[in-house]
Amino acid sequence: MSQSSIFALVLAGGDGTRLRSLTTLANGECVPKQFWSLRGGSSLLARTVERAARFTDAEHTLSIVTESHRQWWAPELARLPAANVIVQPANRGTGLGVLLPLLTALERDRQARVVLLPSDHYVRGEDVLTRGIRQALEASLEDPERAILLGFEPDEPDTGLGYILPSTRTFRGLSRVARFVEKPTVDHAWELMARGALWNSFILVSTASALLEIFRLRIPRVLEELQPMVRAGDAAGALADLYGRVASIDFSRGILQGQEARLRVLRVGACGWTDLGTPARVESALSRAPNSMRGEEAYLGAVPAPSLAEQRLRGLDRLLEKRFDQL
Repeated sequence: MSQSSIFALVLAGGDGTRLRSLTTLANGECVPKQFWSLRGGSSLLARTVERAARFTDAEHTLSIVTESHRQWWAPELARLPAANVIVQPANRGTGLGVLLPLLTALERDRQARVVLLPSDHYVRGEDVLTRGIRQALEASLEDPERAILLGFEPDEPDTGLGYILPSTRTFRGLSRVARFVEKPTVDHAWELMARGALWNSFILVSTASALLEIFRLRIPRVLEELQPMVRAGDAAGALADLYGRVASIDFSRGILQGQEARLRVLRVGACGWTDLGTPARVESALSRAPNSMRGEEAYLGAVPAPSLAEQRLRGLDRLLEKRFDQL
């Protein structure tokens, strides 16, 4: 690969509202899902930073977080350089969650390539995913004007995920993107699967400049305001003002949709990938994950994270107690 820097952009600023029914503690406090483990041990966030370490180092790992979550992310990210933990004043969607660390990477290396890594995924076969990411990074050298999405072949018609419909094959296993479909009906999902659609993993590889150009086309005014703040390096007040004025921006719908000509998709082999966005997806992951993950060493996690598996069992116990009381 070339000498351009490879930055991992770890997206950890979400509130996890779709999983609130499972991630709310007994005291009523909701802990966003990226700070939970699946079956004990390292949190999903710590495992995502470990995933990034497979293709870059800590100096080139940037994590976007939200100020209100500080009590959870501070111990998890303590081993990253302080300047690599990018704190947004509020969660305004994945659009700004990607743009802030993207601009930071560009300030450090104008030739940078970036890998977007959401921190709420479970992956059983990390080696398979790593090969896919490396393949996409190699392809980005030959086609630097295109951003590459990693897609996974669906094994069920999940209505809670986004789908990518590939078009003609190009090179290195890449295909053009015909269109995106967000959260289809069951019947539509079956139809998409029959046409070769892939689950949109939200994992993306691109030159930083190509991805920035997509943002420039979609939200030029926001970019015009945000770029000088990142260059200034210490503009917390200005950033808070901007976040107070802008609406939430979804990266898939608000940025990528409509820019299919600038995108490619890479079909990644089966690796047990799942998005832990809903209780049903957690249930699916638990059915496939090893029975115990506690012995695995945490990369950054200071202490074992709370377990989604144990939280689920506690919820079932409470439900059974309630039904028993009603008899």
